[in-house]
Amino acid sequence: MLFGIFGCQQAGGESTGSEMIPDMAHSVAYEANVLTNYSFHSFDEHSVVSRRELSQPRLPVNGTIPRGYAGMANYNGVYGSAEDAVISTMNRMKTGGIAYTANGHVPYAYPDSEEGRTLATQQIRYNPFPITEGGLAKGKELYNIYCGICHGEKGDGGGYLVRDNGGKYPAQPANLVDSLFVFSSNGRFYHGIVYGKNAMGAYADKLSFEERWQVIHYIRSLQATARKAKYDSKANTLVSEYGVPEALVPKPTPTPPPSPMPNDGKTPPTGGDHSHDDAGGHSTSGGH
Repeated sequence: MLFGIFGCQQAGGESTGSEMIPDMAHSVAYEANVLTNYSFHSFDEHSVVSRRELSQPRLPVNGTIPRGYAGMANYNGVYGSAEDAVISTMNRMKTGGIAYTANGHVPYAYPDSEEGRTLATQQIRYNPFPITEGGLAKGKELYNIYCGICHGEKGDGGGYLVRDNGGKYPAQPANLVDSLFVFSSNGRFYHGIVYGKNAMGAYADKLSFEERWQVIHYIRSLQATARKAKYDSKANTLVSEYGVPEALVPKPTPTPPPSPMPNDGKTPPTGGDHSHDDAGGHSTSGGH
């Protein structure tokens, strides 16, 4: 009885109280994002890493994909046209299926090599997002932050790092409005953003999946301006494969509700097709 009385004293006044089994309330292990000292642990004596380092947030394992956030690159053959790619993306995001994560961790199968670059250039053709005014505005903002300092505000390779005594640069940035790049596929740009090229570093950790494609849309708009063509939410007269204007995205046809089956109120309806659409939009029926 005395043990029970004195084993768990409540704190009050000048007394801090006492706990019979303190580690039930206080973690002996290190707590993430919390830098505190607990007198009953002895990890500091044996650890080769400081408590401050162990309490700080850690980066996820390279390639980690948050649950429910896996996107996909638009490989050749996955979609039959640029319109198909856009419709597929919009349907997924509208129905709450696969979304596109802000941290940019999206599966990308092409390696950081010339062979990988060539394959990406050949196989990644369609921008999965429509050309919108908001997307172009965001693409311009990101381009000016990450790209314009080298490639220039007009995409002509005349960024301030290489002009106006802005500093020495080891290589001339690419002229993105040159015919070589105007007629390069979207895959060439996407691969370059993910891995970088020559003196240009990678931007996979700085631009999300959608942001990369917004930047590519904006680059296409710069190319269109240089060639007196249009590339905006209403029209694309540059190359139709590069992007689908928002105004031209086919509207989904509303599906009428099914007609009610006759029922006398006593017996359940019989027969009919009990098919349903799964999360991917594929029709399945019966056989559960």
